[in-house]
Amino acid sequence: MPDIAGPVRFRARGFAPRSIPGAAAATLLGVVALWQAGASAGVIPTLFLPPPVSIVRALYQLAISGELWLHLGASLQRLAIGWTLGTVCGIALGFAVGLSSWLRSPGMAVVSALFPIPKIALVPLFIIWFGIGEGSKVATLAFGVFFPTVINTAAGVDAVSRNLVRMGQAFGLSNAAILRKVVLPGALPAILSGFRVTTSIAIILLVAAEMIGAERGIGAFVLQAGNLYDTDNLLAGIVVLSLLGQLVAWVLGRLERALLGWR
Repeated sequence: MPDIAGPVRFRARGFAPRSIPGAAAATLLGVVALWQAGASAGVIPTLFLPPPVSIVRALYQLAISGELWLHLGASLQRLAIGWTLGTVCGIALGFAVGLSSWLRSPGMAVVSALFPIPKIALVPLFIIWFGIGEGSKVATLAFGVFFPTVINTAAGVDAVSRNLVRMGQAFGLSNAAILRKVVLPGALPAILSGFRVTTSIAIILLVAAEMIGAERGIGAFVLQAGNLYDTDNLLAGIVVLSLLGQLVAWVLGRLERALLGWR
């Protein structure tokens, strides 16, 4: 009897979703178009939700007047200082906790006790400690970024294969060389992944801190626009925050590709 069986279709494709070029942009443009159409048709009340055209017009007026750059510059300065301070301290403690038996239990006990506290609730305390100026706002951001960074760094260090560490010791590498050539590259993916979380936390805390006693900053601008029922400028400030988050995510993506090209 002749063999009539054809080629067997390959089934072991697994779950491997792929990005569709242009789908994200098309989705966002579609949402904006429906929003504008609903506002133009009177379905969406423009008093409470202004159309995209009005928001773009408000952004343009803020940009040409220079007010946008004053608020954005103040926010970026606070974000850079607070996030950097919390990240550097968090990475240092994360490595100490991940590498030292003496520091692991005490360090993680402190982190576990303080991490669940809502950092926004500590803003009044930071104002008492550091004053109403920049110190309290930077401290809020640094405190909020510090604990997730410690946890991600310690988890990344724990995930490093101990066989690689033993191999380095067998070849006579010093502890500093093992830390630089084995532990740090192995923990780097977890650390960079944590950056995406901590930058989002920092932006949220930035807005909350600027809404309390700040004259400049996107958070202060949004609060002022809300108090005046100026929904055009209010949503313009929210759009700026969204674009800021997208810009930070793009920078982190480029950083990951540059530092993790060896994988």
